[in-house]
Amino acid sequence: SVSAMASAPAIYTLPVSPFGLSVSAAALPEMSGAVGRDATHLLRERVNSGLRQIAFLVVPSAVALAALGDVVAAALFQTGRFTAEDARYVWGILAGSSIGLLATTLGRLYSSTFYALRDTRTPLRYALVHVGVATALGYIAAIILPPALGIAPLWGTVGLTAAASIGGWVELILLRRTLSRRIGETGLPTSLSLRLWSAATPDYFDFQQFS
Repeated sequence: SVSAMASAPAIYTLPVSPFGLSVSAAALPEMSGAVGRDATHLLRERVNSGLRQIAFLVVPSAVALAALGDVVAAALFQTGRFTAEDARYVWGILAGSSIGLLATTLGRLYSSTFYALRDTRTPLRYALVHVGVATALGYIAAIILPPALGIAPLWGTVGLTAAASIGGWVELILLRRTLSRRIGETGLPTSLSLRLWSAATPDYFDFQQFS
């Protein structure tokens, strides 16, 4: 389980770094300038634009990790003592992480927006909430649920990543709600979210049919 937990982040962070962190880092100077001009509408437009950019790239990545994680893990790691069964185990861990992939990447942009507003306490406070939720749910999912459900304790690691994903969504909701009160409504339109998820999901079924 330790080896699998070390291997899975190598795959999970692939979409986080170029899609989430890069967009957030690129947006920070422009958002800081907008704050300096007291133009909150420009700041709001930049946030919403960044959210759309991130979601456009991350939603397909999340679907790929959840649906094809065993293929990706096998392609990268399956050799020697790393077997197909190990690839499926890493897949389970990736599936748990994929639940919160979008929330984690969007949360980076929201945090950068608070930094542009010269507010570092709010992201820190909500990050601690994230850790608290992930810790509490992770204990339940990793320690209590496997024996209760009659499954191998090894699969409790999947519960750990799923718990961290739920914590990521809690953090995102708190960040979005607080920021919206300060600069106006922000977030992904529901119609856009539905289009992105519906467009990404058939690609998986097409791949399965082809394979």
